[in-house]
Amino acid sequence: MKRDPKRDVIAGLTVAVVALPLALAFGVASGLGAGAGLVTAVVAGLLAALFGGSNLQVSGPTGAMTVVLLPIVAQFGTGAVLVVGLIAGVFLIALAAIGVGRWMQYVPLPVVEGFTLGIAVIIGLQQVPAALGVTVEGEKVLGRAVEAIRLWFADPQWAPVLVAGFVAASMLLAIRFRPGLPVSLPAVVVATLAVSYFALNAETIGTIPTGFPAPALPDFEWSQVSALIVPALAVAALAALESLLSATVADGMSVGERHDSDRELFGQGVANLVGPIFGGVPATAAIARTAVNVRSGARSRLASSTHAVALLVVMLVAAPWVGHIPLAALAGVLIATVVQMVEVSNLRALMRATRGDALVLVATAVATVVFDLVTAVIVGLVVAGLYALQQVSRSAHMDAVPLDTSDHSDAERALLDEHVVAYRLDGPLFFGAAHRFLLELSEVGDVRVVILRLGRVQTLDATGATVLGQTIRDLEGRGITVLLSGIRDDHDTVFSTLGVYEHLAHAAHVFPTTPEAIEHARRHLARTPH
Repeated sequence: MKRDPKRDVIAGLTVAVVALPLALAFGVASGLGAGAGLVTAVVAGLLAALFGGSNLQVSGPTGAMTVVLLPIVAQFGTGAVLVVGLIAGVFLIALAAIGVGRWMQYVPLPVVEGFTLGIAVIIGLQQVPAALGVTVEGEKVLGRAVEAIRLWFADPQWAPVLVAGFVAASMLLAIRFRPGLPVSLPAVVVATLAVSYFALNAETIGTIPTGFPAPALPDFEWSQVSALIVPALAVAALAALESLLSATVADGMSVGERHDSDRELFGQGVANLVGPIFGGVPATAAIARTAVNVRSGARSRLASSTHAVALLVVMLVAAPWVGHIPLAALAGVLIATVVQMVEVSNLRALMRATRGDALVLVATAVATVVFDLVTAVIVGLVVAGLYALQQVSRSAHMDAVPLDTSDHSDAERALLDEHVVAYRLDGPLFFGAAHRFLLELSEVGDVRVVILRLGRVQTLDATGATVLGQTIRDLEGRGITVLLSGIRDDHDTVFSTLGVYEHLAHAAHVFPTTPEAIEHARRHLARTPH
């Protein structure tokens, strides 16, 4: 932090200007109010900066987290969100302790892009009622958005539409022409002053409730804690995934920075443990705010810490003024944020890469909108796993290879060519490919000896070994002698355990090398004529 404090402080203040309207908007979107969003940005932002694994990461409330929290509020009440945050913090610290952080790198890019797209759609739909100045009830965001549009057309109110449109357009135009300029807060201030000056209809525009009450759990029954375990797991999984993804982005944008994945999980766990005590919602690292921090010249954790302290000053000094901010203005902030979340070029590239990548992306995005984020990630991983399994299975193949018959008479060569065939198995022999080998080998015709060359089998599982044993049994049952060669030591243990060798006609039909197997085949044919 002593390396370049002036530069870090300037970067932190810049991030605070960007983070203030986002914290207020995400607090409102989560169902706990703007105060909870600002508390989260202060407490979680400071603790994650000090205890996390990235020097440049900025944490706080995020849009993705609000998508998970809204159903919890609807089902259990606002107090349950604070309990979920505490439980999620414990889970995150446990994940850090067992070293789960390094495994997050195996989440495929189409899954990440898919649920990011789905989250963007959900957040955008959530802002429709506020942007139109309409109040609607219901849990399904799509249904609420459609109903809000219907009510607006029945009685159009242009003031909230203009306020939301002005804020969103200001942010998007700034990103297009002056990407380093933090326009969100000035746009919200201008919209607030305009609403106050023109005395627009407060009922349709709506304003943020004033004040930052201390956390309380009057609506929560502690007997419901067991029912919150699964939602807390969802919150912890999302916090882990989004934080590690953001840390990776920060590393890529900077020179010489490398985050510690497990320490990052620990830092997020501490932030989520302490945040709810002050009335904050579950938090995670924010990619957009982290990117602003890096672009503003941040060099150390002092920048993200300064961002949190600056928001604390705003909270202590300007709380009464926050109550005058129109909800429509915050809706505009989130609409612009949604547009920034969706990288059209990335989506287009993934859709064109392979059919499997396109399928994973679409399946994850649809599952995010229709179900929830955890289900969406599971669906994405399953589809990606099945596609990868198919590709690996196709990479395995079996080729008939010529036998070396040099230095033998034409009669012997003809005999070998006619009655002995050798197959070389290349690639993995596992449940995704084994049955195809069985079908191919079962079609072996007029031969007396089959040599299976297994030296190039890279991966073997129980299914592959069992199917190979069944293939040997079927061939031996048809009077075809099977010889095995080149078995690796680790595969030999699997074959022995699963009884593959018991299907051979003789225990001596296993050879270290293929030439030895060929020589045995010749002797076998010499002893047993047609």
